[in-house]
Amino acid sequence: MPDYILSCCSTVDLPYEYFQKRDIPYACFHFNMDGKEYRDDLGRSLPFDEFYRRIAAGAMPTTSQVNVRQFVDLFEPYLKAGKDILHISLSSGLSGSYNSALLARDELLINYPERKILVVDSLGASSGSGLLTDLAADLRDGGASLEQVHAWVEANKLNLHHWFFSTDLTHYKRGGRLSASSALMGTLLHICPLMNINDEGKLIPREKIRGKRHVMAEIVHMMEMHAKDGLGYSGKCFISQSACYEDARAVADLVEAKFPRLNGPVMINNIGTAIGSHTGPGTVALFFVGDGRIR
Repeated sequence: MPDYILSCCSTVDLPYEYFQKRDIPYACFHFNMDGKEYRDDLGRSLPFDEFYRRIAAGAMPTTSQVNVRQFVDLFEPYLKAGKDILHISLSSGLSGSYNSALLARDELLINYPERKILVVDSLGASSGSGLLTDLAADLRDGGASLEQVHAWVEANKLNLHHWFFSTDLTHYKRGGRLSASSALMGTLLHICPLMNINDEGKLIPREKIRGKRHVMAEIVHMMEMHAKDGLGYSGKCFISQSACYEDARAVADLVEAKFPRLNGPVMINNIGTAIGSHTGPGTVALFFVGDGRIR
């Protein structure tokens, strides 16, 4: 057994069973919907289909980041047990949770000066930071030390590509991320925005593409352009989706046909309740290892 633990945030959007199997504890975000607070606990408190059904009916959930005390409560039992910690956080470009983890680290090291707490800003989100965490877990399970895994994650995190598109602009309009006129025009013209996360960990609109079939082709083309070794890519590929599994499956089929050397089938995950509070239904996100992200 390693002498350290690997942890992350619930916003990596991986299944609950994954965390149990790989022995990865996670810091749980929260969200408020219809006047009630819930944990972003991988669909256990509120199933994903019910969550997205409520949003489609007009609900506007709001999220809260993991605070310092919650990180202290997550980390301290492992420190007491003599374990060091490597924590991979949701992007600082999207949330203040990274800063909360740093403050918790500083507080805990006063009482546990012999321990190490290394906190990584993933500069990623959803199953993109999930893929980064998965690759870190592979290194850990292969016998790499805390310092070795930390160095690899810091050196490679900007090679984790995050590409997104949405076929439903309703929630973007409700949340103020699109004007009513832009959302209406986009809906009438069947515009599907193609976005990615840049080298600062921020979500950036890249293209406005007309039609679902065309945006699916374009997101796979982005993988062709940017994946390590191009069509010879032999790494893992994750997809996450918000109440649009058929669209995600269609993208996965295109990827598996284009990249025959993939390390296993594409893993399709749900976009969880914290990230999904901002995307709403209709979003598909594609994640893979490639060249360095750009501004």
